[in-house]
Amino acid sequence: MIRAFFAAAIGSLALASGAFAADATPAKPIYTFGTLRVLAADAAQAKAKAWLTSVHHFDAAAFAAIWKDEGRPVFDRTIDSLLLGSSEAKAALDAARDANAPAPTTVPAFLTDKTQDAFFRANLATAYAKALGNKRVYEESLDALKTVTPELVVDPSQYFFYRAVAEHSLIRKDEALASIGRMIDDVADTPDRYKMVATLIYFDMQNWSPDRKDLSNIGRLMDNSGRRLDLARGGKVTQDIQKKIIFSLDEKIKELENQCKGCCNGGNCPGGGCPNPGNTNTPSSPQPDSFGGGSSGNGKVDEKKLRKLAEEWGKLPQAERAKAIQEISKDLPPKFKPMIEDYFKSLNKLNGVNP
Repeated sequence: MIRAFFAAAIGSLALASGAFAADATPAKPIYTFGTLRVLAADAAQAKAKAWLTSVHHFDAAAFAAIWKDEGRPVFDRTIDSLLLGSSEAKAALDAARDANAPAPTTVPAFLTDKTQDAFFRANLATAYAKALGNKRVYEESLDALKTVTPELVVDPSQYFFYRAVAEHSLIRKDEALASIGRMIDDVADTPDRYKMVATLIYFDMQNWSPDRKDLSNIGRLMDNSGRRLDLARGGKVTQDIQKKIIFSLDEKIKELENQCKGCCNGGNCPGGGCPNPGNTNTPSSPQPDSFGGGSSGNGKVDEKKLRKLAEEWGKLPQAERAKAIQEISKDLPPKFKPMIEDYFKSLNKLNGVNP
């Protein structure tokens, strides 16, 4: 049932993508229909030993100690074996697993070096991406996975699962659906826990609106911006996301204004309200312009004003912050106000400003 469900979803990618899908065009997937599975322990052990021997780093005692623990997953034992032969890989993976280490800005060179052994790169890339995914460093996690062939990974279900998680978190719907489809259809022994999470991800993405002005879509952009700021990534990519947020907010507010046109003599309702069933946050009285001056208080958001507000947020008194948030969110449904507030709070995390 699950296989048929996702097969139908993958077959309708073009219809499901819409305007809010990823900018990049995903590569056409190659389906192998249940032929992938976790590599047998003896086969994985043989491949790891062959690589260690080829780089002259085979330590028989250390190698045997790793493989005698049959209770550990084959993938984990393979990774530990490969790390015996590369101090560079061990340092990179240790840093990726360290919750207190700064997020990397590039993928380690050994993962992109095609002169390196393909089996070594495929499995280390998967382990590296898994560690970064657990730290919400999805960009480099995905970059690492894209450098290798999943068929060479000892546990291919991990490759596709963590790839889908990164693509979903980065709002790349088509790519995430393709990764989920391959995990469900191609990997014969995908763990039930992965299938369950993949199903939840799938249903979440099916509810994504193709309208970039949809509040949930804007909320996802805000979450992504906040995540990047938490990782101390306030550069161009984050700034571009923030521009999309501001532009979409402005479009949404204009849309709500247009919905009011024609009601109560052109929107001039008594007390400034508008009996619009689509607006659950109808004010009972006009709101004053509370930031920067020059606004009529009608809810229209200017991009320059929002950018200025974001830049000066940490300098504003608490009362002025509350007024500014009230003005921006007054024409939006109430559930959107906390999202806007969280967005502006997140902007100052880089500067150590307390909310």
